[in-house]
Amino acid sequence: MPLEPYILTCGIRFLGMALNAACGLQKVCRKFKPHLLMVFAQLGYTFLYFITEASFNHGMNPHVYVTYRHFVSGLAMLPFAYVLERNTRPKLTLRLLMEIFVLSILGVSLTLNMYFASLNYTSPTFLSSVVNTIASLTFVMAVMLRLERLDVRNPHGIAKVVGTLVSLAGVTAMALYKGPVVKNLWGALIHLNGKAKIHEDWFKGSILTIASCITWSIWYIMQAVTLKRYPAQLSLTTWMSFVGGAQSAVFSALVAHEPKEWIVGFNIDLWSILYSGVVCSGLIIFIQLWCTEEKGPVFVTMFNPLGTLFVAFLAYFVFGERLYTGSILGGAIVIMGLYLVLWGKEGDNADPIKSKEPSSVDSQELKEETKDATNYYGGSGDGKKSLDV
Repeated sequence: MPLEPYILTCGIRFLGMALNAACGLQKVCRKFKPHLLMVFAQLGYTFLYFITEASFNHGMNPHVYVTYRHFVSGLAMLPFAYVLERNTRPKLTLRLLMEIFVLSILGVSLTLNMYFASLNYTSPTFLSSVVNTIASLTFVMAVMLRLERLDVRNPHGIAKVVGTLVSLAGVTAMALYKGPVVKNLWGALIHLNGKAKIHEDWFKGSILTIASCITWSIWYIMQAVTLKRYPAQLSLTTWMSFVGGAQSAVFSALVAHEPKEWIVGFNIDLWSILYSGVVCSGLIIFIQLWCTEEKGPVFVTMFNPLGTLFVAFLAYFVFGERLYTGSILGGAIVIMGLYLVLWGKEGDNADPIKSKEPSSVDSQELKEETKDATNYYGGSGDGKKSLDV
């Protein structure tokens, strides 16, 4: 066989294999797009913990930070919402405006002010661990409100219940059991500048964290309801940012009286506001809204435990903080629970497809109705023809 045709044949075969592999990868990415986006969201939140802690240690007021953060988010998302959803955005009604106002309280002004205030009394690792209870709270609320299907006779339904309990057990282990310290092989690669704050009031911090988890869970549930009437994620993100920023500004004005508390210099305070506003309150909230509409609120909250793992390992490898074996053990348990819940959720995706197919009972009823209509029009299969007779 001549060499040139052989090379050409091999090249065509290789190109075909590459195209098949690319198509297969595209299908996998399309199928697991919500999963990949939620992992990206948790990575974004992981950096947020350390950036905000450094900013608060530098002297940034948490309430002023929440206010600036959401105004930045609103300004960043406004052009995209206006252009991309100009023709698809539903008309705002008074009821929708009230829902957005309540959503902004639950997800922005009230929740985040309590959440970041608690960071003054606790630590990023503790905060990210307790926040994982949102997944269990949201699951219970969603089942009670029938936003989440649960059939305990089905293996997928059992997997969701067991997975939620396993994840909660893993989070509890991370929070309560420390175990021996894992030896750090090197020092801190990055040092957080600023006045190191001694976390003294863990009771007050715990109360604030738990309260924010409860309101956050209600926020996730209410998102799913609002998105059915207002399926414009970019516009909803923009509205919540501006309304929540205004609400937080009113509260911040009552607690932050000194003008110097509102002044932001070209330092870590500015970078924390820009990062949290554009990435966390803008891009990530949009991702969560999209995933909520696609998969439901329980799917979104079940990825929160990944944030705890990312925070623990980043604190250990980069910032030189201590890592305990309890965190590793609890993290492994959390991952097991997460996989169980996600497998259970995949069962929900298969059910609607089956429900769309006509059942044998429906087919039999359709045949009987057709037969009755045929007899009524004189036994002919053509109704128009029978009427002409």
